[in-house]
Amino acid sequence: MTQPKSDLCSGVPMIEGWPWLVAVTLSTGISADGARSKTFLKMRTRSSSICMLPLLLAFSSATLHGQACASWHDPSAHKVQLVPVKDGVRLEVLDWGGSGRPVVLLAGYSTAHVYDELAPKLTDSAHVYGITRRGLGNSSKPPGGYTARDSAEDVLQVLDALKLEKPILAGHSFGGQDLSVIGAMHPDRVGGLVYLDSAEDISLGPVNKSVKEPEQSQLPQAIRNPPQPDKTSFGAYREWWRANHGIIFPEAELRQSYACNPDGSVGQYLVSQEVRDAMFTGLASPDYARIRVPVLALFAIPASLEDQTKRYKPQTPSEGAALGLRYGLQLAWVARNEDALKRGVPGVRIVELAAANSYIFLSNGADVLREMHAFLAELR
Repeated sequence: MTQPKSDLCSGVPMIEGWPWLVAVTLSTGISADGARSKTFLKMRTRSSSICMLPLLLAFSSATLHGQACASWHDPSAHKVQLVPVKDGVRLEVLDWGGSGRPVVLLAGYSTAHVYDELAPKLTDSAHVYGITRRGLGNSSKPPGGYTARDSAEDVLQVLDALKLEKPILAGHSFGGQDLSVIGAMHPDRVGGLVYLDSAEDISLGPVNKSVKEPEQSQLPQAIRNPPQPDKTSFGAYREWWRANHGIIFPEAELRQSYACNPDGSVGQYLVSQEVRDAMFTGLASPDYARIRVPVLALFAIPASLEDQTKRYKPQTPSEGAALGLRYGLQLAWVARNEDALKRGVPGVRIVELAAANSYIFLSNGADVLREMHAFLAELR
């Protein structure tokens, strides 16, 4: 064992700069009349009291960071309730208020808090709600019930509990599965559907079976080894997302999805692998032909190849070719999903947003709001 270093304070041994405590005892005194006296800290060291200053400062700092985790409050102006669906499962429902017909926002791997920035901007023309699916955030986390049909049934039961008649459903990621199932099986329950880059048909398979997507190792260095996330605080993590992906998650969403460490840094991801696997296993192919309600579908189009080349800076012709192949396959996948939706729902309104992130309502919020406001106006 390495001998600890010695500090200048009376030769007190040091470990990583901290005085070596001989004994630390926390005790609480109780007076004769039962009143609780002050909690006090007894520390005995072989140094003078001045040597305890670094430890006390660290103790105070850790306490303040811990309090910061516990005392943070969601600034979004919504009401929160837990709505029972079935088998003791309760789903978190956010209510931002508003005037007009109901709009219900559905997410995928995110909670309803991911809409904290978008939702208030829709309240001028709709009463806006958001549902956190089972397995995430403050909603129940049962061992089963994660198929697309199960999730759609959960949504319908929330609509019943809230007495919402023919709401407009808007969904991102797995929320698109909810839209497709409900729109096809229960078209009489909804007034319209808005796909937020979530109209995907898993039955389409590869774009071209003879062309394989390039391996990660073939792509430019900036894609192979992206910058490591800065999780020193939730603010730093939000800024990392902005700098590297052009989007900023509402802080409430990050705090729902990640633990807060005692020092205020971002901790482990809270959505279990079991839940994620169950959601993927339960995916369903959409039956667009059975949808009989108005549909708005927004698709995120990747940045142009020229812009991607400037950003990722391929160093060899092969890296440039791999980047071009990936770009071509991305465009082809979007086109195939658009065609499948058009064939099933001939009257669908499709809007492509260039250089958008999959979280299209975060990267292109103004565009999404414009299209949703126009869609709602047409349904009045």
